[in-house]
Amino acid sequence: MSEKSTPDRQRLDTPRGPRRLGLNIDVEAVGRVSESIARFLGTGKYLVIQTAVVIVWIALNITAVGLQWDPYPFILLNLAFSTQAAYAAPLILLAQNRQENRDRVSLEEDRARAEQTKADTEFLARELAALRIAVGEVATRDYLRRELDEIKGLLADRDADVTRTPRG
Repeated sequence: MSEKSTPDRQRLDTPRGPRRLGLNIDVEAVGRVSESIARFLGTGKYLVIQTAVVIVWIALNITAVGLQWDPYPFILLNLAFSTQAAYAAPLILLAQNRQENRDRVSLEEDRARAEQTKADTEFLARELAALRIAVGEVATRDYLRRELDEIKGLLADRDADVTRTPRG
C-alpha cells in the first residue's frame, strides 16, 4: 500500500483531531482557581479555621449525646481529612507547576534582557574607546594655548629683531 493511497485518518504520522465529548474546560481558569485554593491552604487563616472546625467537631461529638454523628474514633473526621489531603496535594502540585512555568519564562526573559544589556554595554565600550582615540588626536585647549604662546613668543622675538636691525 503506497503512502498516497492511505487516507489521512489512517496515517500514523498525522495526528487526529481532538476527541472531546462536549466538555470545553478553560485550563487557565482551572489553574487560576487551583492556585488561589493552594495559596489559601498555606495561610495561617486557613489553619485557624481548620483548627476551630476540628475543635467544634470533636466537642459536639463528645458532649452532644443526641447529635453524635461521628462517635469517638472520629472516622468521619479522618475521612474528611483524607479527602482534603487527596485534593490539596494535586492542587498544590498544579500551582507549583504553574509557578515553575512562570519562573522559567521570567528567567528566559531575564537572560534575553541580560544578553541585550551586555551587547549594548560592549557597543558603548567600543564607541567610548573610539571617542577616546579621536579625542587624543583633537587639539585641546591647553595645547592651543601653548601653541599660541609659542607663536606669540616667536612674533615678539621677530619684532625685537626687526627693531634692532637697521634698515638699509
